[in-house]
Amino acid sequence: MKRYECLFILNTAGHEDSIQEIIDKIGKDIAELGGKVESIQKMDKRGFARVASKKHQEGFYVNVIFEAETGLNDGLQLKYRLDDTVFRLLVTEIPAAAAA
Repeated sequence: MKRYECLFILNTAGHEDSIQEIIDKIGKDIAELGGKVESIQKMDKRGFARVASKKHQEGFYVNVIFEAETGLNDGLQLKYRLDDTVFRLLVTEIPAAAAA
């Protein structure tokens, strides 16, 4: 198993009261895909430096560190591609030297 770090940018427009539910759902989804969540860091709502559209000018950032097999990244991308609550996600592998 490899360690990964995933940064989620949540689209909180209309969902400000249910952010914790969305974060819990992300943890459950990673576990369902075969991953083991180590930590979830709820950051803060931030405006975008470069606004793509007037519809999306800010987002709520969440950082998740987990262990999983190699194919989990593709599964997460497919699962959240059509989900309105997740604006963007970026999955990066944590190098073994940094993990120790």
